[in-house]
Amino acid sequence: MFNNLYKRILRGSIAALITPMDTQGRIDKTSLKKLIDYHVNNGTTAIVSVGTTGESATLDYNEYLDVIFTTLKYSHNRIPIIAGISHNNTKKAISVIKSLEKTGIFACLTVTPYYNKPSQEGLYQHFKAIAEKTNLPQILYNIPSRTGCDLLPETVARLAKLSNIIAIKDASGDLARVNRMRRLINNENFILLSGDDATALEFIQLGGQGVISVTANIAAKLMTKICKLALKKKYAEAYKLNYRLSELHNQLFIETNPIPIKWACYQLGLIKSYTLRLPMTSLTLVGQIAVKKALKIANL
Repeated sequence: MFNNLYKRILRGSIAALITPMDTQGRIDKTSLKKLIDYHVNNGTTAIVSVGTTGESATLDYNEYLDVIFTTLKYSHNRIPIIAGISHNNTKKAISVIKSLEKTGIFACLTVTPYYNKPSQEGLYQHFKAIAEKTNLPQILYNIPSRTGCDLLPETVARLAKLSNIIAIKDASGDLARVNRMRRLINNENFILLSGDDATALEFIQLGGQGVISVTANIAAKLMTKICKLALKKKYAEAYKLNYRLSELHNQLFIETNPIPIKWACYQLGLIKSYTLRLPMTSLTLVGQIAVKKALKIANL
């Protein structure tokens, strides 16, 4: 019953939201409200607050909580909010998650421990320890290109047996994993979400339920339509729409995320200033030209 509820909700286009900042590098709450309204009005299924795209690595703990609580406040229960959890210390991850209980957070998107390079057993024990300490639903987050470790389908299948581990965001870009996970996971309610915009449509076609999307930050309505069509198995229509965004999917990663997507949000007037924190630096001129061209192709 627990997983059934989440399977009905965690579908389609979920936005990996940027964290807008003013020219002094402070959280820009006016722009944050504008972004949340944009996603509510364009059919986005849920919002991930302070994930990779939300620059979690450069926010201190108080800022992290401030962004999440402000996002919850401005959402007014109109859209589910998922909290990004990005710690390579199991005890710290548990502490942060515990602080979010009873706040209204819908679920946690918890990344594999970076830099430590744990074994598969270490990954299993990490997520198991978290699941045993909280009732908040956990979405596993596998992004080997950033973390230096890879949560393999066999380990995902073990974790899927735990009642409050309800989903995985797989950003490996390896489509062969969709069938492999479906075959190994003995839980039809376990949710598979893509973390790679460029292959998200194929991911859904192979049995996924949706995507946690970077592109949705600037193409929320189109991403919503594409996912809805794909989930209804109307693949020809979905591919036709996705073709418009295909160049954008690629160019938004021409430099490290969220450098290009934040620049695109600024260009489209969704945020008041284009500000990142070191060690992230502004989009290069070459990158600007490429993203601008992709925006034009997408008719944005």
